[in-house]
Amino acid sequence: MTKVSVIIAAYNEESTIGDVVRIFKSSSLISEVIVISDGSYDRTAERALNAGADIVHELPKQGGKGEAISHGVTHTDAPILFFADADLYGFTAEHIEKILRPVLCGELQMCVGLRDRGRLLTRLSAHLPLISGERAMRRAIFTNIATKYVKGFMIEIALNYYCRSRSLSYGTTYMPGVTIRHKMQKVGFWKGLGQYIKMGYQIMKAIATVRFARLAGHF
Repeated sequence: MTKVSVIIAAYNEESTIGDVVRIFKSSSLISEVIVISDGSYDRTAERALNAGADIVHELPKQGGKGEAISHGVTHTDAPILFFADADLYGFTAEHIEKILRPVLCGELQMCVGLRDRGRLLTRLSAHLPLISGERAMRRAIFTNIATKYVKGFMIEIALNYYCRSRSLSYGTTYMPGVTIRHKMQKVGFWKGLGQYIKMGYQIMKAIATVRFARLAGHF
């Protein structure tokens, strides 16, 4: 059986991390679950361990999603990597299989899960930059990208563009019933809104950075 490692970057996700870890541990397709607590000051690491995570590492300060995932990759030699967010609701072993099977069988080099945003928005999201955190891929896709291009929210954009610019097969699969714990629920409406605006700016900046780097021959 091909080794598949799940890497979950988590920042103060004590309310959801346990359930996410347990779902991955319930799947026969998953070899190990690695949780990187990205400077969390709540019980994220403790909840992940209690839920059965194979490796839990606590970073001393928050460095961002990309940095946390990069750190997680150093803890495994698995040829297949499965990245996932820690704040999922409604995620099941069936969703894991839908994302993972196309990569395991060689149909795709990377497969990205599309969360349930309603019929119209879900269809639209398939034609927008794929920023979903749930994705399986061949290890080389990640490791062949320079570290500076997988920082923060740039990681998803870099993974997408790496595949597209090198004609590697990648695609999406719909995850019915899967949602996330929104920022407003975590930090309140106004702070959450500000974080979403900042995230949108960072995503647009990431798209421009990666594309210009490709044109300059650096990506």
